[in-house]
Amino acid sequence: MNALHLPDQVGVMILPDCVLFPHGGLPLRIFEDRYRLMLQDAIDGDCLFAVTQQISEDSADPQQCAAPVGTIGIIRASHEQEDGTSHLLLHGIIRVKFLEWLDEKPYPVATIQPIHSEFFPAHQKAAATKTLRGSVEDAIRGLPEEVQNAVMEMIHRTDDPVIIADIVSQQFFQDVHIRQHLLEIESPAARISYLCNALQGI
Repeated sequence: MNALHLPDQVGVMILPDCVLFPHGGLPLRIFEDRYRLMLQDAIDGDCLFAVTQQISEDSADPQQCAAPVGTIGIIRASHEQEDGTSHLLLHGIIRVKFLEWLDEKPYPVATIQPIHSEFFPAHQKAAATKTLRGSVEDAIRGLPEEVQNAVMEMIHRTDDPVIIADIVSQQFFQDVHIRQHLLEIESPAARISYLCNALQGI
């Protein structure tokens, strides 16, 4: 993230029942004309666009139907099909707030404010990491050993509790309301506390 320049505004896919977290992957099939144009613009530019959840079907106005927080992703792979549709993999980078919706393109475009996640207080990072890993270990205790080993290997690839929290959020929770709530919790410490409590119910 330190080396990546984020634009002031991005194209946005507004999708029902879809929440992407930083460090997560989202396979997409792009078939709507407006999003096909958005994809081409992204590929011709910085390969970035955002995804956010559609929270209402009552309006076509993004201000009314789009969740206020989403995730910018970078296109990792894109394959155009013979019919003009595309299959791609979007890799989540960072949470963003949508500040203003613009009418400059046929697809949704918004100005954004990045939500930088820094764990505070820093001296408690190791304890937070240990607590979150312990909660995950407890949650998967009844699963086959090979599954437990694979999960624990995944969350031991980093010692950053913020990254681990996003990985756990992406992989462990399917309820879209819980996922959106986790996405919108700005404090990493509060996010981890919520996660540890939620993992008890899995």
